[in-house]
This record gives sequence, C-alpha cells and structure tokens, in this order.
Amino acid sequence: QVQLVESGGGLVQPGGSLRLSCAASGSAFRLLSMGWYRQAPGKQRELVAATTTSTGSTNYSDSVKGRFTISRDNGKNTVYLQMNSLNPEDTAVYYCKADWRPLLSVGTRITWGQGTQVTVSS
Repeated sequence: QVQLVESGGGLVQPGGSLRLSCAASGSAFRLLSMGWYRQAPGKQRELVAATTTSTGSTNYSDSVKGRFTISRDNGKNTVYLQMNSLNPEDTAVYYCKADWRPLLSVGTRITWGQGTQVTVSS
C-alpha cells in the first residue's frame, strides 16, 4: 500500500506564493504518475497539475498555466507544486494523487492524500 503525506498549505495574500509537497511511502510499488487536484466549497474536485514519473511530462489546467509549476524528485518519491501569483479563486483544499503499480501483483491503483488547505485572502 502507498501512503501520501502533504504539506505546505496555508494562508497567503493575493499575489503571493506557496509551495506544496507530497511524499509517497510504502513498499514494493512503482509510481506511475502524481498530481495535484483541488476542491473549493460547493465545487467538484478538479485537476490542477500532474506529472508522469517515467517521462516527466506535465499537464496543467488552463486556470493555473503560467502561474503554477509541478516538479518531482523521483529519488524521494515526492512531487511539488510551486504556486505563484495566487488569487482568491485559488482558495481550495488541495489533494495529492498518486497512480501506482504494486510490484508483486497486477493492476494499477490510486491513492489520495488527506488534503491541505490553501487560502488566498487579504
């Protein structure tokens, strides 16, 4: 089984920056991709950014392109989300998601983090 631990959320003023981290741990697994999603009150959870661990390809939602950057450290099984030029519309709970494959059985599995609150307000 894979566990995810997120950190880095908090309160920031409009125009400010935050960096989220998500570390995956467990045994006998191979990460396929990791990403960040967010859910604002009354809204559906949406993709923010994702990256594949093998090729490093990235995918961003249109609303964060040019402001957010996802990166990874494969050696640490960690993914980061650098968020710049934050605005109140970015306020949400941010969730880390990992797609992974157990080494000793078949299939692909998904694990979600517990979520971290990001609030952009003056």
